[in-house]
Amino acid sequence: MYMLVTYDVNTQDKEGQRRLRRVAKCCLDYGQRVQKSVFELNVNPAQWAECKRRLEATVDPKVDSLRYYHLG
Repeated sequence: MYMLVTYDVNTQDKEGQRRLRRVAKCCLDYGQRVQKSVFELNVNPAQWAECKRRLEATVDPKVDSLRYYHLG
């Protein structure tokens, strides 16, 4: 399955900068960067579930944005 992952992480403090690095590293573990905060992933359902779990455990939903798009 092809997925597009985009994110916007609030980096006004050190914790935000740390979250930004962790989100980018997670995305790089499963796909390739196409823009600074946009990644294309070609994953199977199990890999996608693990990637999504890692991303959602990393971001702070109060100040960060994380979006997924299924490319078909």
